[in-house]
Amino acid sequence: MAKILVLGGTRFFGKRLVNRLVANGDAVTILTRGQHQDPFGGTVSRLAADRKDPESLKQAVGSQDFDIVYDNICYTPEEAGQAADILAGHVGQYVLTSTLSVYDFADHPVREEDFDPYRYPVMMNESRDYSYKEGKRQAEAVLFGRHNLNVTAVRLPIVLGPDDYTRRLLFHIEHAAGGEAIGLPDPDAQISFVHAEEAAEFLEWAGRVQLEGPVNACSSGTISVREMMGLIQQEIGRTAPLLSSAAPDHMSPFGIPGDWTMDHTKAASAGFKFWDLHDWMPKLIAELSADLKVH
Repeated sequence: MAKILVLGGTRFFGKRLVNRLVANGDAVTILTRGQHQDPFGGTVSRLAADRKDPESLKQAVGSQDFDIVYDNICYTPEEAGQAADILAGHVGQYVLTSTLSVYDFADHPVREEDFDPYRYPVMMNESRDYSYKEGKRQAEAVLFGRHNLNVTAVRLPIVLGPDDYTRRLLFHIEHAAGGEAIGLPDPDAQISFVHAEEAAEFLEWAGRVQLEGPVNACSSGTISVREMMGLIQQEIGRTAPLLSSAAPDHMSPFGIPGDWTMDHTKAASAGFKFWDLHDWMPKLIAELSADLKVH
């Protein structure tokens, strides 16, 4: 039984991660601002803190020791540095949820070495105003610059699931159901995805095997929006025109200028068995379509 702290574990793949840890018999503590109820009942311990406030975080965590810390809600170098200051010497493995967005677009499936956080300069700004990409790059750089902390940065692509609060896949199903055109620059660009349950499974695994450094985690296989719309048409009998541009509300959230894919060889070679994208994507489309009652 491991003693585990989860920062950001009350929705989407964070909630699934907590459920997996509890089912395994681990002693799980979740840290939230305490503003919303969570679904875990008496199976977890709770700490209330605003992770953006270092004093609040420090008071909540105190001098507790943890075997694993999963940090799903770190978006800036300041947040990374504050957590490192508080947890260094008190955690066996620190698992940061990072992103495919740390990479620049490339003509190949991106590999971990395509962005090196160990040599990336930490450049904080007083306004703490960072893009998502730069905030995650800086957070990785800060954490990997700490020699008293064992860190894994799990780089995830777009995460999909039936309860995706961003409604990104649902956007395409709804447009197909209504016959509304979708705008995107390259409908044939190949994209990597990961299922929410698969992401939770990988995070749990990464913490237990103590895989050091950055690591990519995505489903096996890729898909384009055009291919995705074909699956939607097979399910609901309708599709949507794909245009190079549209009004902002009708631009695809998957609208990228070219291929955006990952190489997950590092993790697969270490023993993780990834899901098949072309197995779970049609099932997820069917599930979301049934909820819409568009048949």
